[in-house]
Amino acid sequence: MAGETTTPAHTVRSYDQDLRRLRDMVARMGGLAERQVADATTALIRRDTELAAEVVRRDAELDRLEREIEAFCVRLLALRQPMAQDLRLIVGAMKIAHALERIGDYARNAAKRAIVLAEQPPIGSLNGFQRMARLVQENLKGAMDALVHDDATRADEVWASDQSVDEIYNGIFRELLTHMMEDPRNITAATHLLFIAKNLERIGDHATNIAETVHYAVRGDTLPEERPKADSSASAVVRPPGD
Repeated sequence: MAGETTTPAHTVRSYDQDLRRLRDMVARMGGLAERQVADATTALIRRDTELAAEVVRRDAELDRLEREIEAFCVRLLALRQPMAQDLRLIVGAMKIAHALERIGDYARNAAKRAIVLAEQPPIGSLNGFQRMARLVQENLKGAMDALVHDDATRADEVWASDQSVDEIYNGIFRELLTHMMEDPRNITAATHLLFIAKNLERIGDHATNIAETVHYAVRGDTLPEERPKADSSASAVVRPPGD
């Protein structure tokens, strides 16, 4: 990178091993977070309460991994006194682990609501949820791949791709409001679905935050503060049927 002296090869082999271990730990946590999002969505679509309950139980493992990564990073900072890209990687790993823990929390919340929804009459189509979940999983996987391979270009692609997620979320938001206006008996189920959609939208935000952290860890500069957004749900206007 222009303006930064290339970090020389480490003379202590165990230090290189520590950095590889750190990447592996974060990658393992990312893989579990991806699985949590996928399984929570599957549980919703299939009305599978057993799978949803499993997602809720597995969240404790993400919490444990975050604590393990944080402790390992603190040890590296204290013992290795890293500089330049190594320092950015270690600090970035702590930030990414926290983001992955939050993604796990959103997946757990979605799974809990899927359990409630399994007891409610189905309303509307869940195709939007499938598309949205697929996009956020792709973004999360892309961000983690960028971390593993020091690929700032891939990270930038993920960072810029959040608009499609927001557009799907806005469509779900309007559709569910319409169902509630058509029949008050839909309000309970639609409210839970709205929260699940918001959980997926926030997971997408965290995936792009991870990509932003990877960009900084690799290149040492920051992306613009504003990324493409399409979240206009706060000002959405839903007209009653027949208008």
